[in-house]
Amino acid sequence: MASLLQPNARNHEPNQNSKTLSSTALEVEIINNPMQGNRGGNVVVRTMGDEDEDGVFLTWEDLWVTVNGKKGSKSILEGVTGYARPGELLAIMGPSGCGKSTLLDGLAGRLSSNTRQLGEILINGHKQKLAFGTSAYVTQDDTLMTTLTVREAVYYSAQLQLPDSMSMSEKKERAEMTIKEMGLQDAMNTRIGGWGAKGISGGQKRRVSICIEILTRPKLLFLDEPTSGLDSAASYYVMNRIAKLDQWDGIRRTVVASIHQPSSEVFQLFHNLCLLSSGRTVYFGPASEATEFFASNGFPCPTLQNPSDHFLKTINKDFEKDLEKGSDGGIPTEKAIESLKKSYKSSETYRQVQRQVAEICKQDCGTLEMKRSHACFITQCLVLTKRSFMNMFRDLGYYWLRLAIYVALAIGLATVFYDVGYSYGSIQARGSLIMFVSSFLTFMAIGGFPSFVEDMKIFERERLNGHYGTGAFVIGNTFSALPFLLVISLIPGALAYYPPGLQRDAEHFLYFAAVLFACMMLVESLMMAVASMVPNFLMGIITGAGIQGLMVLSGGFFRYPNDLPEPFWRYPLYYIAFHKYAYQGLFKNEFEGLTFPRDNAGGPINLRGEEILRDTWQVEMSYSKWVDLAILLGMVAFYRILFLVIIKTIENVKPVVANFMSARSKQTTQVMVNPFTTPMHGGTIQQS
Repeated sequence: MASLLQPNARNHEPNQNSKTLSSTALEVEIINNPMQGNRGGNVVVRTMGDEDEDGVFLTWEDLWVTVNGKKGSKSILEGVTGYARPGELLAIMGPSGCGKSTLLDGLAGRLSSNTRQLGEILINGHKQKLAFGTSAYVTQDDTLMTTLTVREAVYYSAQLQLPDSMSMSEKKERAEMTIKEMGLQDAMNTRIGGWGAKGISGGQKRRVSICIEILTRPKLLFLDEPTSGLDSAASYYVMNRIAKLDQWDGIRRTVVASIHQPSSEVFQLFHNLCLLSSGRTVYFGPASEATEFFASNGFPCPTLQNPSDHFLKTINKDFEKDLEKGSDGGIPTEKAIESLKKSYKSSETYRQVQRQVAEICKQDCGTLEMKRSHACFITQCLVLTKRSFMNMFRDLGYYWLRLAIYVALAIGLATVFYDVGYSYGSIQARGSLIMFVSSFLTFMAIGGFPSFVEDMKIFERERLNGHYGTGAFVIGNTFSALPFLLVISLIPGALAYYPPGLQRDAEHFLYFAAVLFACMMLVESLMMAVASMVPNFLMGIITGAGIQGLMVLSGGFFRYPNDLPEPFWRYPLYYIAFHKYAYQGLFKNEFEGLTFPRDNAGGPINLRGEEILRDTWQVEMSYSKWVDLAILLGMVAFYRILFLVIIKTIENVKPVVANFMSARSKQTTQVMVNPFTTPMHGGTIQQS
């Protein structure tokens, strides 16, 4: 197997599980490194043995990324080239806005639909997509269920991701082993914690996020700002564990991390460094050679100063400063950056990167396995139901606080409408009570939206990483909520039903509770659909409240059905609003079989409930109350399916939009010229 050459490559210890080096090819080349002056040639050695065959080589060549905004397109990355190899940690560094996260997202295939990507990204020398189990992406934000312990969070994730061919004991053993790999064994039984509940530290949360993503033993690991928000000690422990993962599981893992400002100890853990400024490469090569590169170009790192601090200060043009350059005085930061870029493009280091990329692309490393198996759909549904139920049970704000509010409102209804009797005036009182229960009591179900938004964040992260699909999430969320909604329907429902003197037999009460249950379930389903389109917390609540307000207005109580204006309000909103079916079902449940006096003064009891339904409330009497309940339950299913369709549509539309934008860009832009780049493909940019 041909060798790969790299200037001043670090010596890496062979993997514990690697094969012998008898079949390892070795080439030696003598080159003169311009960054080292006249100190002579360097012996450049890069071996690629059998231990690398199972790893992942990642290369990117002339990668351009532009984003389309209201003011036109803007280049985020401009012709960057580089590579990542098994057993090494590549750090992507640069000031804020330089394109670190964009490069990481581009390599991981996570760019948004409003971006255009040009260039060539190859995995083991082939164009292929990253699949579940073979790669993992750790986001900057630790979106974890705060009510779970560390052990529970990792174990539930293991049950979701690992295949059914593994037994439960094997999955539990894998979870505990992974927790120990990240040094979290002392925090196993501690809840993760969040707002209002103290839990593990920020560094431990970051390690839990990493634990969850490395359960499948991926060969390619992406990390977005893994040290963000951590102190220097926590940052070092997190990155040290990442750098030494191969010592625990024997996998020569390729690790690519975007990192903002590492400490000097963390910087020493990096094998290679990609330094960006304004979307262009300032330096790419061994991290140990970066200091010498800056020094050879007139920007030496002061004694006892953190090299990463020096690099970022030198290339950060957000805060314009004069930097010393020899005895010639100072130059503006912009000129310093351009000087470093030109020096890098003309250096032997850059040409060596090009040779490395070319050599890697020639190697027959094989294609990455298409997709590893994970738990089956039924297992995922059961695990998600159990995990969601535990989260709802432990989170006081999810259902328990709402239950307390419902009980208070029910007591209020019971006292305000206490023993309404059967007078003529009780007709309006019964209707008002039913309206309040159907409209405002169910309206309070919006209170669970904040907790649901947090669930959606976790779902979005786990869905993007391929842990499970949308269908399993919908089923798990639905079944886990049923017991709590049933309790809320029965206890407050009984408090609001019996004291006013509504029909007291069990059938009528159970129907009343069933309609209340269906309405609250329906509101939660509606808010799921809203959250999929309006994920913002405040805007989601406003949108959901506005939709329900329109439905209440056209439901047939505040304005009787025959009096509703036909455009929009009666057709179609009156038939779309679930309040119509809740009102009419409960009206039928209450008034059918009762009789009332014709006026407040008393008189013969000859006003039947059916007449009141038909003439006063204008209820449709052609079908029974059970049909109204069935329609409500059908609406619950409709909104849950609508949520599923919206998520699936977004998943399918985004790639189409991205491909369309790339094709459009290819038609309108034939050649992109980078003044600091020597074209590698005849001056054209290849589309990935």
